[in-house]
Amino acid sequence: MVLKALNSPHRAAPVLQKQEFNWIRDYIYKQAGIVLNDTKQAMVVGRLEKRLRHHGLASYSDYFKLFSKPGFENETVMAIDLLTTNETYFFRESKHFDFLAEQIVPQHTPGKPFRVWSAASSSGEEAYTLAMVLAEHLKSGQWNITGTDISTRILDKAKRGLYPSNAAEKIPLTLLRKYCLKGTGEYDGFLLIDPALRRHVSFVYANLITALPDLGLFDVIFLRNVMIYFDMPTKQRLLDRISQYLRPGGYFVISHSESLNGMKTELQTVQSSIYRKPLSR
Repeated sequence: MVLKALNSPHRAAPVLQKQEFNWIRDYIYKQAGIVLNDTKQAMVVGRLEKRLRHHGLASYSDYFKLFSKPGFENETVMAIDLLTTNETYFFRESKHFDFLAEQIVPQHTPGKPFRVWSAASSSGEEAYTLAMVLAEHLKSGQWNITGTDISTRILDKAKRGLYPSNAAEKIPLTLLRKYCLKGTGEYDGFLLIDPALRRHVSFVYANLITALPDLGLFDVIFLRNVMIYFDMPTKQRLLDRISQYLRPGGYFVISHSESLNGMKTELQTVQSSIYRKPLSR
């Protein structure tokens, strides 16, 4: 029989103090433009508490001090990753993909490359959904998807294209069979995006509120479920910056829970959550 010592030390979980929450809120706003309101304190604790335990730290203040210490650059990146990664899944807000297939693709001039940017692509489900749609409806094969995100950790997952089998719930069965491989052996319970499809998709690190890499121009930009985390000045700067990467006549897609109301832009409303850049005169 194994007896557990009655006097085994048990350290209580650190409590996130108000001034500590204010510090990380200001830090994330400066680094990523994301606004954490008071309701997000539990989220901060849920995502960072393991990092404190990993380093054996007794307070969030001690943990935040690591951000400025030489040699802890990876920890800073990890903290930003944890606090800026959002939910995503295949064929989320599916009407946007219907519009892409039925309205945008038929307008495309044959023989020209077709480029789509999945901004804030997270773990890649949106980018691979776009790839399935284009593979079905743009038979020329002259198309590519660029996915970007601020989280290096989540981008590594996206590049692998490996997901739990239950992630296939929203993928139409015909597309699932055509573009996904069923895992076996150590990958039992997972699905892998077909390598032939993955060759059309690339993932690049980008912080949307700072200088962006040279990505070129796109026919369509998906920026969904991102601006809801920003205040109005940050939204305006983001829109100004990203719309420069849209070709004249290109389409800009945001989530159904967002709008460009109150923002200055040349983009014209096509329908709710879908906008178009005017053609050059």
